Parts: sequence; structure tokens; C-alpha cells
Amino acid sequence: MLQNESDTFDIGGELTVHRLGFGAMRVTGEDIIGEPDDVENAERVLQTAVSLGVDFIDTADSYGPGVSERLIRDALAPYPDDLVVATKGGLLRNRDGDWLPHGDPDYLRNAHLCSLDRLGVDSIDLYQFHRPDPDVDFEESVTALAELKDEGVIGHVGLSNVSVEQLETARDIVDVATVQNQFNLTDREDDDVLAACEDYDIGFIPWYPLAAGDLGAKADVLDSVAANHDATEYQVMLAWLLQHSPVTLPIPGTSSVEHLKQNVAASHLELTDGEMARLDE
Repeated sequence: MLQNESDTFDIGGELTVHRLGFGAMRVTGEDIIGEPDDVENAERVLQTAVSLGVDFIDTADSYGPGVSERLIRDALAPYPDDLVVATKGGLLRNRDGDWLPHGDPDYLRNAHLCSLDRLGVDSIDLYQFHRPDPDVDFEESVTALAELKDEGVIGHVGLSNVSVEQLETARDIVDVATVQNQFNLTDREDDDVLAACEDYDIGFIPWYPLAAGDLGAKADVLDSVAANHDATEYQVMLAWLLQHSPVTLPIPGTSSVEHLKQNVAASHLELTDGEMARLDE
């Protein structure tokens, strides 16, 4: 099996991880609610990811809710010394499929406490504010996480689904280690956020890295480039993300061991300057 050959990035200047990570949303049940039909398979996916050299796993308390974090503990604890597990708080999940922002400081403190328990750790390596809450002052939400960092129960603070302005506001309160926004080859609306992350050496975690298979206007050029490398279009999309910026940390997720292996194999693709230019058009 091909090992993770992506280069590394230092989250917060001190947590060194391979830039190709794993997103643990899809190990849960249907519609990201409840346990998966095959718990052993979900644990096998997580264990295989680590065995392939993936040392950065991203999850959230709302995945399940709670299920993804618990599966990570069951599958991987005691954790390898070099494994970084990131989670998020600030979204409520319900059986209707809603993702409801909830940035109340007291709620975030409680959500963090629950994540500590489910992950089985005393401090969370990277804790991210999942989404700004329009009904709560953004600075108050970020301040709550800054205080938890000061208490030593968060190693590094990250943000998710934020604008450049919100990033700047948060940076006045706490050192921001990562930003996780939607970004992929066919959706680059947050190029300005990525540029800000590059300026500040902040890790940029592109969620939805494979656009759920929607290749849009890029389908033909992806087919062509993939054929040049005897690869899949989705492997090319991951390779593009890795080469597009030195601060990107793609976290493709899957519930399939075979698909996981294909994703990790994308770290071996080296796109030419010409291919990158064609994909960027």
C-alpha cells in the first residue's frame, strides 16, 4: 500500500503533520447521524489511515453527533505520539438534518468538555469554532476558546467558515492556527481567506475537497490530466489542492478502506506546471 508522501506543515508552528489528512465525518451513520451500519469497518478505516501515514485527523462534536469522536477513541486510543486529532464545536445537529450555529460561550465550554471525554484526552490538539453564530457576538465566542487555551485544555485554536474580516478579528484575541473553509478546484470563492492564511502562515483546511464528485466545467481537463498519470479525477483534485498552496491541509473523508487508499495515493502525484495552469484556467 502506498504511504502518505505529502510534505508537512507545522500547525501553530509546533504540531508537524503531513498535509494530506483525514476527515472523519463520513465514518458515522447515514446523513451524519448515529452509528454507522458497520462499526468495525469504520474503525478499520481510521486504523488504516494511521497505518498509511496519516497523522492529522479532523472531526467535530456534531458528527453523529458525538459518534465520530467516540469512534476515533475506540479505534485509535492510546493515540500514537505523532497523531494530531482536531475537533470542532459550535454547531448543533438534529434528526431533521439541520446544522444550527450555537456560539454561546457557555455552550462552547460545555461542548469542549464533552469532546474531551469522548476523545479520551486531557487537552485537544486543535479545537475549532465550527461556524460563527449570527445571534452571538463573534468576539465572545472566540474569547471562550482563547480562555480554554490559556487553561491548557486546548493546544491550538482554529476557525471554520469565516471571512477575512472575522479572521482578523479573531487574531486580535488569540493565535489562530488554522482556518477550515469550503474550497476545492471548482469552488474557490474563499481565495481571499486562503491568501490571508498564506500571509500569516496559518493552515488552511479545505472542506468539501472533492466537491462531492461534482466536477462541473473542470470535468474534461480533469479527465485529461488524470489519464496522463493513470489516476482518477479525484486524485488529481487532491494533488491540485496540495500543490495550489503550501498551507493547504486537505482532509478527504470516506467510509471505504479502498477509497481511503486511493486518496492517500494522491500524495504521490506530481502535476506539471502546464497541468496546474490548465486546471487553474
